[in-house]
Amino acid sequence: MATAAAVAKVGKSVHRIFVGNLPWTVGHQELRGYFREFGRVVSANVIFDKRTGCSKGYGFVSFNSLSALEKIENEQKHILEGNYLNIQKS
Repeated sequence: MATAAAVAKVGKSVHRIFVGNLPWTVGHQELRGYFREFGRVVSANVIFDKRTGCSKGYGFVSFNSLSALEKIENEQKHILEGNYLNIQKS
């Protein structure tokens, strides 16, 4: 997982998406692994509840190229561990 400093260093060439409807069993590595097939993942973060430690069911993935986002948009369905993912540019 890249640090905030690494993301800032890349600057404006980072392209980010919101990923919703994540299964509770998906962590940072699984999220990164799924999106790796579309391009180089700069960072992949699942958002967890600080109080319970459980996933909130969404996260963010950053890429270093616009072509990765285009590949993601061209695929009609994204399914991870049985859940259809809700993907939006952020």
